[in-house]
Amino acid sequence: MGSAQKKILVIDDNQLLRETICDFLRVSGYEAFQAKDGAQAIPVLEKEQPILVITDILMPEKEGFSTIIDIHKNFAGTKIIAMSGGGLFSRADLLTSAKNLGADAAMEKPFDFDDLVLNVEKLLEPERV
Repeated sequence: MGSAQKKILVIDDNQLLRETICDFLRVSGYEAFQAKDGAQAIPVLEKEQPILVITDILMPEKEGFSTIIDIHKNFAGTKIIAMSGGGLFSRADLLTSAKNLGADAAMEKPFDFDDLVLNVEKLLEPERV
């Protein structure tokens, strides 16, 4: 896997969680970038061209649903993992909606970081023909 195929963008308004996920991805051999919301993510997407985005759903400024739609429209082929702790809403409903909008996988927070890496590896493994 070339370096371009190892770039991952993590979008979450929780700075500690965002940095922890990035640290875990780096230890697992990926190049990780971060943004606090969907608006901040767009310039990072344009500059770094990550192969995968891990995004929270509920964020101030630009939330995850519109971010997923923008990624599909403007960065075709970029894989997406949606994550949510739910808040006032049902996590399952939020994550189902995210998948309906085009997320390739969905995870409920809190999650095990090993499970996150397994999801990343599964999405990034070469398609078998």
